Amino acid sequence: MTSQDTLQQRYGSPAPWRRRATWAVSVVVIVAALGWVVWAMTSHAEPPVDSEMIAFDVVDEHTATARVQVRVREDAEDVQCLLRAFADDHVTVGEHSFTAAPGDDTLVEQVRTERRATSIELVGCTAEGQPRPS
Repeated sequence: MTSQDTLQQRYGSPAPWRRRATWAVSVVVIVAALGWVVWAMTSHAEPPVDSEMIAFDVVDEHTATARVQVRVREDAEDVQCLLRAFADDHVTVGEHSFTAAPGDDTLVEQVRTERRATSIELVGCTAEGQPRPS
């Protein structure tokens, strides 16, 4: 009598369906995970709107301008973009929200500030159904 036989007598042998069930559940989980990854890649690969800051200029104590490149897909709706101006002590001194439409390419936007700005940040643009600015 081998140790394997002794163990099977003492604890019983595993049910034959357990191995097949484990493989089946593993395959279902892996297929679901791969499906989710493919869905996430395809749905987030091309956002409805994409934007990028080209340049900014501080005009005077209460005004700054920004050149922004915006790419809006034809089916994008309710496109909102946000610019934020900062002072030299990193305090936000102004914000400007504007809309973009399909066909807009390079926009020049003016940001009113409460004091002299030293930099402008493009927070980004969002469209309906796009949770994060880009």
